[in-house]
Amino acid sequence: MQMNYLLNFVNRIFLLTFILFFINSCSGLFRSAPSKDIPVNEADRVAKNMAEGRGIKLFNKKATGGDFQFASSNPLWRATLDTLDFMPILNASYSGGIIVTDWYGEDNGKDSVKITIKFLSNEIRPDGIEILVFKKNCKAFENCQSNRSAGKLSNELKFAILKKAALLKKTDLTKKK
Repeated sequence: MQMNYLLNFVNRIFLLTFILFFINSCSGLFRSAPSKDIPVNEADRVAKNMAEGRGIKLFNKKATGGDFQFASSNPLWRATLDTLDFMPILNASYSGGIIVTDWYGEDNGKDSVKITIKFLSNEIRPDGIEILVFKKNCKAFENCQSNRSAGKLSNELKFAILKKAALLKKTDLTKKK
């Protein structure tokens, strides 16, 4: 009885190993990279992997806390906050890459605007941010309609933010020199 159990267990292990071997050889669990992307020199390969964040370093003599990029060092983030400084900010999450303003309107109180800015990249370029503008029109106190507005305001905001971010980056570069 115990011998049958042991034989059954060995057969299952063999079958599992056999299946895993074929799955690995057919579908390729480990993807191979093109040889032109892999440096030949070992030191260059290690440096490339460390730069991409794919390696660890044991017994590092110069251990530092790490390289964190805070909101104050991102010119696109700072330019957005400077551009929207007149509006009340409802939510600003640097790690989430989003800024949401509260409804803002002029003196009449009938029309107000809400802006959501999504950061798609840290680079200063037009497709690095997405700006959503919502307009709310109130005919009476409780009779309001809000609609997404894709038009002139979002394009003007994007242009102003990118222009200010480019100026901030330029001043940061001149300060470092």
